[in-house]
Amino acid sequence: MLLTKYTKAVKFSHIGAMLFTALLVFVLAPALRLKNESNNLITIFINGVSVGKINDASLAEDMILQARKRIARESEELVLINYDLMLSGTREIFGSLDSESTIVDNIYQVFNESIQKTKEPVYEVKINEFTVNLRTPEEVLSLLQAAKDPYDEENSFGIDIVRDPTRELNVLTTFVNRLTEDDGDTVSKEQIFPAAGGYAKLDQIFDNAENQDIEHFEFGTQSLDFNENVEIVQAYADPEDISTLEEAIELVTKTSEKEKTYEVAAGDTLSGIAEKNNTSLQDLIAMNAETISSVNSPIMVGDILKVTSPEPELSVLRTDKVYYEENYNAPIEYIDNDEWFTTESVVRREPVEGFRKVVADITYKNNEQQKVDIIYEDDVILAVAKVVERGTKMPPTFIKPISGGRMSSGFGRRKAPKKGASTYHKGIDWATPIGTSVVASSGGTVVRAGWGAGYGYCVYIQHPNGMMTRYGHLKNVLVKSGQTVRQGERIALSGNTGVSTGPHLHFEILVNGSQVNPLNYLQ
Repeated sequence: MLLTKYTKAVKFSHIGAMLFTALLVFVLAPALRLKNESNNLITIFINGVSVGKINDASLAEDMILQARKRIARESEELVLINYDLMLSGTREIFGSLDSESTIVDNIYQVFNESIQKTKEPVYEVKINEFTVNLRTPEEVLSLLQAAKDPYDEENSFGIDIVRDPTRELNVLTTFVNRLTEDDGDTVSKEQIFPAAGGYAKLDQIFDNAENQDIEHFEFGTQSLDFNENVEIVQAYADPEDISTLEEAIELVTKTSEKEKTYEVAAGDTLSGIAEKNNTSLQDLIAMNAETISSVNSPIMVGDILKVTSPEPELSVLRTDKVYYEENYNAPIEYIDNDEWFTTESVVRREPVEGFRKVVADITYKNNEQQKVDIIYEDDVILAVAKVVERGTKMPPTFIKPISGGRMSSGFGRRKAPKKGASTYHKGIDWATPIGTSVVASSGGTVVRAGWGAGYGYCVYIQHPNGMMTRYGHLKNVLVKSGQTVRQGERIALSGNTGVSTGPHLHFEILVNGSQVNPLNYLQ
């Protein structure tokens, strides 16, 4: 009976709750609009800051784009914004969604606080790996002009900035062209060769009937261009990375050490190469430590050496057509003698210096001469060439006559090791156990094999180029006088005979009867 008593009240309460819920849903429906999905409420975070809630993740990027466009419209410069987008989803029955305009406003505020830097439009000038930024094309042209002018004293050449046809992108480069008469910058012969002093004589030469060909040449600078490839592109840069014109000129034209290579030519010396390249001999040796160990290291024609030279970032190549008179020598004429070694030569005719008048194209890199191309010459006095007869056979090589051993005495002056020993050592000694094999340092003919007073038992070998080797203080001699031996062939066993302070091998090399330091000949 109790249940029947409250049945009507329960029914009315249930109906009231249902009506209240329906009313609540109706009122809050615009804010909810939640989907029946796993994550139906998505919070947008920009740089860690919550900017609003949505129920469709695909809307976030569009709202970010709207905020970016709004900032871009408010600035005439390029604005870079770093931002990090994060979406966090939750499943909720009731929730509040933010309007699109509210979220865009919030993103705009966060972006304003996250603007990294304002970039400025610039003209980027790239010279190999070097780059400088300038604000206007006029400054770029002034920079290039400043690099050119020191090598174009007559202002005969102009610079154009043109599109680089070899590049697909919008890249500009330089074109250096000779100015025409219309430009008012032509150069007369009188400007280059004023008729005074030595040039007056030149004018007489031009008037001479024998030199009619010379007067047809146009003297002076024939061509001028930049040595490095110059690229110019429009870009954006931070204000602190933009140079003033004065700073840019200083950076581009000042000299600094640049590494390059040098090919050894006939007559070159290490000191001469260092002087040519404005470097010290010590620095030249250090740069080429793999092949050069000291000032006495040999160099051969055609060797490639590393050198440094003071050069600006942007160099200028210039070719001048010039007239000059000079004394000259004809190239040496050689007569090859297959019976002589390459160490032998005889002058058969002394040279006579000639005199000539020359027109040449001389190429310079900045002010450093690169090459000379003679295009006309008139021999007033014909040079007579020097004639040299020279050998073609390679001289014998020398190897160490024992394996191992410790060098106990070098070549030259020394304190006598014992009474009767010389104070000037004419060879080198290697301390080695008695019975060590001794081989011929080079092939030749044995001219002595036996006892040799202070040398003890010894062997002398004559070599075909007038050189001789001696081996002393031996225990046993294994060859005979008159015997021919090959390089590396065993000739004796080491010992301690004669005037000796202990077991060792004494070794000498003689050139034309005089002892020389063997270490200068051993391979």
